[in-house]
Amino acid sequence: MSLSHEQLAGLSAETVVVASGRPPRDRDQPVNPPIVLSSTYFGAGPLGDGDRGYGRYSNPTWDPFEEALGQLEGAELPGLLFASGLAAVSSALSLVPAGGVLVMPTHSYSGTLVMAAELAQKGFIELRTVDIADTGAVKEALAPAGPDAKAAAMLWLESPTNPMLGIADIPELTKAAHAAGAMVVTDNTFSTPLVQQPLTLGSDVVLHSVTKYLAGHSDVVLGALVTSNADIRSALLHHRTIHGAIAGPFEAWLALRGLRTLALRVERSQETAAVLAGRLSADPRIESVRFPGLPGDPGHHRAASQMKGFGSIICIQMKPAGALTGADAADKLVGAVNLWLPATSLGGVESLIERRRRHTAEPASVPENLIRLSVGVENVEDLWADLRQALDTLGG
Repeated sequence: MSLSHEQLAGLSAETVVVASGRPPRDRDQPVNPPIVLSSTYFGAGPLGDGDRGYGRYSNPTWDPFEEALGQLEGAELPGLLFASGLAAVSSALSLVPAGGVLVMPTHSYSGTLVMAAELAQKGFIELRTVDIADTGAVKEALAPAGPDAKAAAMLWLESPTNPMLGIADIPELTKAAHAAGAMVVTDNTFSTPLVQQPLTLGSDVVLHSVTKYLAGHSDVVLGALVTSNADIRSALLHHRTIHGAIAGPFEAWLALRGLRTLALRVERSQETAAVLAGRLSADPRIESVRFPGLPGDPGHHRAASQMKGFGSIICIQMKPAGALTGADAADKLVGAVNLWLPATSLGGVESLIERRRRHTAEPASVPENLIRLSVGVENVEDLWADLRQALDTLGG
């Protein structure tokens, strides 16, 4: 037999990420779960509990990843794998009742904001955006004063936020949301369950873009949701099945293989990010640096209280350089790197760099001169040397 839920619960996350989701320990059976390529399964008569039935309902290749992710997030139930991060977002947003109020960070993943805004424009929901680091403002948005004011149905959290790296007080906000009668969904993509477990902090649902850190190699597009509430999980599973936002078996297998090294990758990238953030904050050509691990960062103390690390995303804002505006300087810096890859996304083994406002969907409140760096697992001195030579092209 493979390790039980109870046995895995007594192990560290660094061990669970390797040991969970393994096949039964029968003689001559594989150590790793195989890829199952089938659109349907043998069966006769009425479908019962546990019957797979059809490939849109279930696939044995999904199970190990879903089991492992549920364990890592401290959930009592397996996670649910989706075709993409936005497919998972869509499923989570389906939990907001018709006409219900959704409170969401002003700064969060642009795809999530676009989807929520479109639902609001069509009259399906009421959307309230707020600075998620301002606990008082969030509480006011959840339960505004006045006899005709409508309380929120869902609080959507990102912490750290994308791309501004704002830190939410998750325990306090989940408490306030539940008092207002709202469900809480937390996007934990930036932190990973090795750094932060939102379910243990009071959240009802945790979301991941599996494309990022969990799979970790920039070669799959997947999403996932995790909850300990059986009714919520049933509703999310129904949405996945009916809307068909299912993962391909090969992608699910790749994601599980990538997950096995998550602890090593997170440890290395966090250490490197801390070094780079410190050096960047001392460079006079940079206007500001956001990284929760910096003692002077606005979210440092809050992050230290609820996270086991500070992640490996750094955001910098560039000063004007000569005739260049801050945005121009940011573009020139991104164009001058050699080792860093000018590309979107994050969380892979390779280090990525981009000016976020080049995306038309990025909120206008994100500064034009802001650069997001996703720190990979390369040698820290090589990464720093490349950034330094790119900064030198700006003069000063």
